[in-house]
Amino acid sequence: MTSAPLSEGLIVANHGRHFLVEKSDGNRLICHSRGKKSLGVVGDKVLWQASGDEGTIAKIEARRNLFYRQDDMRTKSFAANLDQILILIAAEPAFSSSQLSRALIAAEAAGITPVIALNKSDLAQPFEQAWGWLEPYRRMNYEVLRLTLRLIAESERAALLNIFGGKTTLVIGPSGAGKSTLINLLKPGALAQTGEISQALNSGKHTTTRTTWYWVDDQHTTALIDSPGFQEFGLNHIDPAKLAHYMPDMQMHANECKFYNCSHLHEPGCSVISALASSSNPDGISINRYKIYSELHAELSGLSRY
Repeated sequence: MTSAPLSEGLIVANHGRHFLVEKSDGNRLICHSRGKKSLGVVGDKVLWQASGDEGTIAKIEARRNLFYRQDDMRTKSFAANLDQILILIAAEPAFSSSQLSRALIAAEAAGITPVIALNKSDLAQPFEQAWGWLEPYRRMNYEVLRLTLRLIAESERAALLNIFGGKTTLVIGPSGAGKSTLINLLKPGALAQTGEISQALNSGKHTTTRTTWYWVDDQHTTALIDSPGFQEFGLNHIDPAKLAHYMPDMQMHANECKFYNCSHLHEPGCSVISALASSSNPDGISINRYKIYSELHAELSGLSRY
């Protein structure tokens, strides 16, 4: 019996070893991973083989990049082959600058452009306080957007579409920041589509806990990938010796240190420590950012590395 030919496809949703694959003609079908391991993620380009009215993933094509987090218990892959990551936070509930920094570090390590968006600008006092907290990130030349997704004007929606246009963007952020509102704003009916995908993958109650790909335009040039909210963002895959390299405010000074293997924690002649913000250097490296670096360096240095 002749085996079915291999066809190209794109993973647009997954649940365990079950994947929703978009075929080259735009139609979608359920595929299963070959073997016991489930290595595919949303955004993967694959070769699949028909088997009845479903399919089997035979090969995952080489990735441009992979955005993921890793802690002591597991590695959580968000998506692959991304052009940018939108980190959506809100004035309320208050965001964690440590979690924001961790997500930015993971993006830098993966070579993916991050964009920060602060939602709920209609909450004047908490928003201005949160906007002030983001000043160090604006100084690092990260793009930082002001949003009021609940009351967004058409001109603001058009500006967002321009940022996303022609790109594949992963949207991440804590629960309550407004990811569902953003997705539905740019892709009306997206939540209903999520329910249909979940039913197709037989994932039942897990409708809001799976990463899902949405085409924003009819030409299929612009894609948004919705991901589950997260409370923790482990960076166990980051070498502490390279940590400063993924933090732009420190990287710009790190190469000027006296010692090539400077940890930027206590060594004499450390240019990073010399660049910390002070009364005489108010635009220096944020003390809060340096505290995040120090704590993360200690956390990563405590891991066994082979």
